[in-house]
Amino acid sequence: NGSCYVSRAFRAACQRLGLRHSTTQPYPPRTNGKAERFIKTMLEDWAYAVPYRSSSNRRRQLPVWLHHYNHQRPHGSLAGLPPASRLPAQVNNLAGMHS
Repeated sequence: NGSCYVSRAFRAACQRLGLRHSTTQPYPPRTNGKAERFIKTMLEDWAYAVPYRSSSNRRRQLPVWLHHYNHQRPHGSLAGLPPASRLPAQVNNLAGMHS
């Protein structure tokens, strides 16, 4: 909900990409707890888990980590299954669920 996300440039980018911008209430855990937990997990398991030689090396590892997080890493709220296990078998990407 920062000022960068209410700018005309951000709004134009969302329109250009066909995205719908939704906001959460600031601070209450009931609306942003999952996002905060994901960010904390990213910081612990990807961003600072190993010493990277450069930011570009860290950036290159992000897709690898995201695949691991979504397709292999067990999640407590899903009885040890990864998030991708919740997708229908015929869908191979999240955007496909909403088409």
